[in-house]
Amino acid sequence: MALFRLMEQPVFPPPELAEENGLLAVGGDLSPQRLLAAYETGVFPWFSEGQPLLWWSPDPRLVLYPERFHRARSLQKTLRRQRFTVTFDTAFAQVIHACAAQRHDSGTWITTGMQRAYQRLYTLGYAHSVECWCLQGEQRLLAGGLYGVALGGCFFGESMFYRLRDASKVALSHLVDRLQAEGYQLLDCQMSTDHLLSLGACAISRREFLQQLHIALQKEGTAPGRWS
Repeated sequence: MALFRLMEQPVFPPPELAEENGLLAVGGDLSPQRLLAAYETGVFPWFSEGQPLLWWSPDPRLVLYPERFHRARSLQKTLRRQRFTVTFDTAFAQVIHACAAQRHDSGTWITTGMQRAYQRLYTLGYAHSVECWCLQGEQRLLAGGLYGVALGGCFFGESMFYRLRDASKVALSHLVDRLQAEGYQLLDCQMSTDHLLSLGACAISRREFLQQLHIALQKEGTAPGRWS
């Protein structure tokens, strides 16, 4: 497999080059330039500790259109109770570390190197976190959250975690509200899971995703910067 040269002029990766499971290329690095070029072409890194850097473009692709987010009755009840306080971009390092820790037993792609790479994107204003807090006694607990990358009119969701029931769903609900209010067209969920499907996500072909991504990236008024 040829090395995917993301540092050159980014182009849409031809679907016929991707293997059946979505693995597109091996190698490279996690520099901000390479990561941003990857996201612009519908590619993302996903690998375990000790593996080479693997780049993926799955077919089909799971996406969530903000206006189609499904809030079950139980989630609506939780939102009405206002049990949690939600913030944006106030604890990025804590969120990504918690996402990595929650997947430690089953293996995680959020390696130490990945955490450093996305922290750099956060510093540059491209990566964002949503934090869900609650009070336990006199202490404020980070109960759940998520993080991802925003480019144009697309938010590329990377991972989420929860320590208390519904905390990650509440964080996602607030993210969707923000994306919809600011005219984002796509929330990229990458790989299909029953949990995300139950929240309104749907699978589309790689070709269709790349077409929609190309349109979403043309959105103006979404310059990098903190969301807090």
